[in-house]
Amino acid sequence: MSGKLRAPYGSWKSPITSDLIVAGSVGLSEPVISGNDIYWLEMRPKEAGRYVVVKRSPDGKTCDVTPAPLNARTRVHEYGGGAVLIDDDTVYFTNFADQRLYRVCAGNAPEPLSPAADIRFADFVVDRAHSRLITVCEDHTIPGPYPENTISALPLTGGSPEILAEGHDFFSTPRISPDGSRLAYLSWDHPDMPWDSSSL
Repeated sequence: MSGKLRAPYGSWKSPITSDLIVAGSVGLSEPVISGNDIYWLEMRPKEAGRYVVVKRSPDGKTCDVTPAPLNARTRVHEYGGGAVLIDDDTVYFTNFADQRLYRVCAGNAPEPLSPAADIRFADFVVDRAHSRLITVCEDHTIPGPYPENTISALPLTGGSPEILAEGHDFFSTPRISPDGSRLAYLSWDHPDMPWDSSSL
């Protein structure tokens, strides 16, 4: 039997680490009902904090929609959020490692829709009338101290983004009117935060 070990306050070794504390906790967020299926984002500490899109079918079975090592997370505005869109049985998501926009159709492997460039995407909406996704786009390929933020459109078949709205430091929340004829979004500029001053 070992004796007691004395150490100055705060310097003792503990078998309880932060990794041990969070290893068993799984974060659940952004639930979406699509048809008879339920989707959600699952943050998994045991997989280095990877975010996985999970689907639950009516029979109670669950499956991962986004296979490893894909990580459904965006860095737009450095805050993240808005990295996933469920549209019927198609899932659109931004992958954290390359920030490319991907599509996964039921039972198929994920395929990239955006080019391999330092361009980030978030908060997508399907524009059926024009067969495209409308998205917040943050272009880090432009020289200068800040990236260029826009509302852009990306063809559902893949390709380069087309700018629809520009001229502000930040954009968010693109939404299409029910008849598909109009687009609404929020914008704001430095030094304001969106709750201080923004435009619709």
